[in-house]
Amino acid sequence: MEIRPGEESDLEALNDLYNGYVRTSPATFDIDEVSMEARKAWFDALGGPHRLFVGLDDDRFLGYAYSGSISPRRAYDTSVSTSVYLDPNVFRMGIGTALYEVLFDALTDEDVHRAYAGITVPNPASFALHERFGFRQVGYYTEQGRKFDRYWDVAWFEKAL
Repeated sequence: MEIRPGEESDLEALNDLYNGYVRTSPATFDIDEVSMEARKAWFDALGGPHRLFVGLDDDRFLGYAYSGSISPRRAYDTSVSTSVYLDPNVFRMGIGTALYEVLFDALTDEDVHRAYAGITVPNPASFALHERFGFRQVGYYTEQGRKFDRYWDVAWFEKAL
């Protein structure tokens, strides 16, 4: 597997993967699929501590990890949200771990104080991944979002950097 910084040429595969989650999973609270125009704008906003790494096996897109803004307010500039999305066919193969290792190595030289992750409950694999990287659960919101005609809880995790 190759892990490298995301490129504009990755956006179609990345968006297809993410929109699969939009259609089938509460892992994202997006209800409507993300357009390519919106994905391009998201990509163009990356830089500094906001990073994107993709995992590939030959030309097969396996998944991605990214860090992004948690708020447009400047006081939050030293905090990032982090996420990993994988092709469901490659769960439990260490790819999420490998992607997060590269992401957090890249953040070492950035002015980042905290990383955060919101995880829809239940998701024991994501809990385990984040805990493996030193995240600890700091909050739990009940029925925070409604998708697929039901309410979902979200556990909030934090990692000191």
